[in-house]
Amino acid sequence: MTTDKKKLDLSATGWQSRYEQQKTGWDRGESNPLLLDWLDSGALKPCRILIPGCGRGHEVLALAEAGFDVTAVDFATAAVEHLIRELDRLKLKAEVVQADFFSFEPKRRFDAIYDQTCLCAIDPSDRVKYEQQLQLWLRHAGELFVLFMQSGQYHAPPFNCELETMQALFGHPHWLWKSEPVRVEHPSGLHELGCILQWNQ
Repeated sequence: MTTDKKKLDLSATGWQSRYEQQKTGWDRGESNPLLLDWLDSGALKPCRILIPGCGRGHEVLALAEAGFDVTAVDFATAAVEHLIRELDRLKLKAEVVQADFFSFEPKRRFDAIYDQTCLCAIDPSDRVKYEQQLQLWLRHAGELFVLFMQSGQYHAPPFNCELETMQALFGHPHWLWKSEPVRVEHPSGLHELGCILQWNQ
């Protein structure tokens, strides 16, 4: 099948256009309920945490309010500006970086990473590169809190992140799967599979 590259613009300009045209069906408008469950259960405790591809940053706000040292990265101006305004409005603190996360180089590694909308937004051909970035960002035994989008889409975002493919991408011995997948319904009619992984290098 031939992909329409113009329609499938995954550059900063392309994502900016999606925000301007309000084509953001992946955005819940609030924090993911599984993130709140992870916080309530103590599975995710205050630490230095990174949110790549943060979008409008609903989870950034929730984590900042819960006392986390949050760094959020996105390259769409609309998303970054919205998040900064919300942080200011709520008097919360987080580091917001406008950058391509493939070139993002933090000064220190993170204790945890939360990914809800990043992996499903990048071209599947970049997934190995993204997994390698996670290795550079996480400290030894750091944890990845991730929601794998089950969209059934393979030619446009949100790209399908089927579990078998994700288990191969985040395979042993580098990654330890610490939890069984938890199904989370999405307002769009799709669903996600939430998992906790640990980086073992």
